[in-house]
Amino acid sequence: MKANYIRTKPKTVIDITGIITIHYFEFGPTFRYEGEQHDFWELVYVDKGSVLIQRDGESLTLNQGEILFHAPKEFHSIRSLDSAPNFFVISFDCRSPAMARFVRCQMALDKTLRAYLASIIKEAERTYTIPKNDPNLKKLTSKEDALLGGEQLIKTYLEQFLIFLLRLMISNKAPSFPQKDAESDPLVDEIIQYLATHTEKNIRIEDLCREFDYSRSYLSRRFQSKTGQTIAAYATRLKIKEAKRLMRETDLNLSQISARLSFESPQYFARVFKRVTGMTPTEFKKRAYISS
Repeated sequence: MKANYIRTKPKTVIDITGIITIHYFEFGPTFRYEGEQHDFWELVYVDKGSVLIQRDGESLTLNQGEILFHAPKEFHSIRSLDSAPNFFVISFDCRSPAMARFVRCQMALDKTLRAYLASIIKEAERTYTIPKNDPNLKKLTSKEDALLGGEQLIKTYLEQFLIFLLRLMISNKAPSFPQKDAESDPLVDEIIQYLATHTEKNIRIEDLCREFDYSRSYLSRRFQSKTGQTIAAYATRLKIKEAKRLMRETDLNLSQISARLSFESPQYFARVFKRVTGMTPTEFKKRAYISS
């Protein structure tokens, strides 16, 4: 007997039809962008510090952990506010009626939503060449070695993120959804914290073995399994992150920063910095202090 199956067409609440740009900014306290107006949506999330945003005659502060939406054709500008802020911007096309709820929306994100938003940025970095601190970026360029399906994942991740935000706005309850990184590894967390508080030293894996009383092979395997990076690579990225902070927030020159972070020479520091960030320390410092 032939069974009659009925197909149910899924209802689409949010449909992203295009990704325009994805920016990540690490600017100094004098940063100012005079403003623009365009026919697509834009979301701004502050990862560190605070920014002052002007939109259609309204002035408001966006603090660390907060997100804000700009609707199509809404004029807006942004500048640093008493800090050296880190923030990212995603602009996209979406004509779904549900987007009306995001008009003039500003809200704080909980830990779960922040992690989900971070996964969008992480996938974007795997898929596109995204120059940091370039407010004039107008087009995304795909990487030659991009992983399969990256563009589609960015679209679906962003759609899911917006749906969870809508649920939160409607129900006022924290969203619940699966995350790959939800489970924490206490030992790896301790190692990361140790590395983060010792960026001014050259920490060797032998030092960590003595500190945490585990073998070299065990620590290396467990750390890389959780983070996807070697301990040495992770420690280097933390040093470069601290170097960028020092360039934005202090008057130390590059030689002083190199010595403070225990690089063997300013030249070696510059090579490592460019390998990690894609730009020289001098280029980063110029971009970080773009001002009017």
